[in-house]
Amino acid sequence: MTPVTETPAETPVVRDHKWGFGAFLLVLGVYILTAVVIGTFARMYGLNKTHSIAVVLVGTVVPTALATLLALLVTKVRGNGPKVDLRWSYTREDLKAGFKFGLLGLVITTIAGTVWAKVVGEEAAKSSLGQLVDGQLMPVAVAITWFVYVWLIGPVCEEIIYRGLLWGALERLNMGRWVVFGLTTVIFAIAHLEPLRTSLLLVVGIPIGLARLYTGRLGASIVAHQINNFVPALAILLVTLGVIQP
Repeated sequence: MTPVTETPAETPVVRDHKWGFGAFLLVLGVYILTAVVIGTFARMYGLNKTHSIAVVLVGTVVPTALATLLALLVTKVRGNGPKVDLRWSYTREDLKAGFKFGLLGLVITTIAGTVWAKVVGEEAAKSSLGQLVDGQLMPVAVAITWFVYVWLIGPVCEEIIYRGLLWGALERLNMGRWVVFGLTTVIFAIAHLEPLRTSLLLVVGIPIGLARLYTGRLGASIVAHQINNFVPALAILLVTLGVIQP
């Protein structure tokens, strides 16, 4: 499978966008600042583990949502909008490539996760969310909402920020496609702020980034990310509903 080269017929003639790497840093800064504020609030009020589940839900969804909305706003105000600037589409080719790379990522991530758990231990290998919901039951509506977010909504937001805004900013610096792919994959892994899982997140990000690289469009990486997140999201749903034991 070779990378797709966009032809003039596929790409409309538009003005070059006026946003760059600074826009990504602004979006990332808003994400981090919002998460810190929510975390500080939680510590100030001494919330226990049961309360902290709600705090993490808010502390994950709200910063990500705000950062995503800001990223989309940047493309509208300083560019041509997300469809053009972020190359956001859902063509048949996007869906097909996203599904293939997503399945590949699911297999690779499962294998890598199993190996990583043996190296660092089961508890250390879990994500911060996985550790939090460990043994915690949630109301059905909350559990399903969280499942939908982790599976479908979260990947859209993260792809807009990393394989959309960041990817476009690095391309504007005239970096090669593979350099852009490598840098976005590394930054994606580091930005999760889970040091023990950074190596695993690098593995997770590779097939997702390849979907973006080989199609040249954001829709494929979104689908790949959603496919990759389905099993972890389902596991969290079943644990929080008490269907399976962690």
